[in-house]
Amino acid sequence: MSAAGGTTMVKRASHPGVLVVAAFAAFILTGGFLLSLPISHRQGVESIGIGDSMFTAVSAVTVTGLTVVDTSAEWSRFGELVLVVMMQVGGLGIMTLAGFVGLVVSRRMGVRAGLLAGAEIGVADLGVLRRLVRNIVIFVVVTEVVVAALITIRFALESENTLRHSLHLGLFHSISAFNNAGFSNLAGGLGRYIDDWYLNLVLAGAFILGGIGFPVVFELRRRWRTPGSWSLHTKVSLAVTAGLLAGGTVLILLIEWTNRATIGNESVATKVLASFFQSATARTAGFDTFAPTAMRNATLLLLILLMVVGASSASTGGGIKTSTLAVVVKATISELRHDKSVTMFDRTVRPLVQGEALSLVVAALGTVGTATFVMALIEPDIDPIQLLFESASAFGTVGLSTGITEGLAPLGKLVLIVLMFVGRVGPITFGTAVLLRRDAKKYGYAEEDLIVG
Repeated sequence: MSAAGGTTMVKRASHPGVLVVAAFAAFILTGGFLLSLPISHRQGVESIGIGDSMFTAVSAVTVTGLTVVDTSAEWSRFGELVLVVMMQVGGLGIMTLAGFVGLVVSRRMGVRAGLLAGAEIGVADLGVLRRLVRNIVIFVVVTEVVVAALITIRFALESENTLRHSLHLGLFHSISAFNNAGFSNLAGGLGRYIDDWYLNLVLAGAFILGGIGFPVVFELRRRWRTPGSWSLHTKVSLAVTAGLLAGGTVLILLIEWTNRATIGNESVATKVLASFFQSATARTAGFDTFAPTAMRNATLLLLILLMVVGASSASTGGGIKTSTLAVVVKATISELRHDKSVTMFDRTVRPLVQGEALSLVVAALGTVGTATFVMALIEPDIDPIQLLFESASAFGTVGLSTGITEGLAPLGKLVLIVLMFVGRVGPITFGTAVLLRRDAKKYGYAEEDLIVG
């Protein structure tokens, strides 16, 4: 290899995007190995193979929640502890957590550590980043403790639960909910709590809070009394989140109103609660109080759209993000109106941001579409809408399932593993790591018109 080639390889390997991808991959391999050990399995449970252990590790680190084994029945307390650590680190971000440790130990964050953490959470300003990383970890810990206490109180009210078991359930669900992971160690899941307003709202509050993005949370804390001073990012994130929550709730309620297999037999109040919870959880949380297996196809298609959009930027959730959706929709409207610029809330969106948003949408749709096509080749007997649902769930790091994941062929599970990984690190970051061009082109070509549309 030539010296120039070696230098290029070194530069490629040291790029923040490459290192973020490598760190996630290494952490997943470590978690998968730990889950494959007998100590991670409940007594009397047959050994869980390395394939299923690795799938679970990917699902936990990418905070997705897709499972191929029963979480409450298969994993021991040690196995659940491994899951909790992977969900927490996966939600916070490996480089973000490493940056925080550096701040605690040496009271500073180096440029390199800052670049890595910034690549992970989408913040480039090192001055802002150092303060943000510290505040993120403190905020996460405090929030998870509060949510864990609220959930523990609820489970402790049930006579069959000891205080110790209630605390165990509370901690597990708090970390899973805030990090939008979707794992539940409740036997039978959350289905029997479909009408429990307290538990549903606590869980929904946790994953909505984790999903609106840390910059938004901190800005609201500083300026909640003066909405006019909020940044464009905060206004857009809140507006799109509220619109998707409300729109999703109404549509799910209308579509499933008479479906006796889901909410058709419930009271009006429970129908509203269940529809709201499903609308909120579809944008990367992954919990469910009524199973997608029984939903109508129109609801599945709606959830697919919500899963692909996902949460907001710099959050614990996945998807293309709310701000990306807003920019692409507004840019399309502006183009149809022949506006000179794209504006939102009396602010102009830079062309560079429009290009990034469009690239992300194209990458996301291409990734999900290609994965669904490959899955259809591997599993020709499964309904395509179920395959599309599973692919969107994996890419959006949601974890909702139509029940086909466990029965997929090994190659089909591998497709979902890749989707979960790409969805967590981000298709742009992943693409940068794979297709990295270190230096921009120093030349250009002559322009020529092209007919489109």
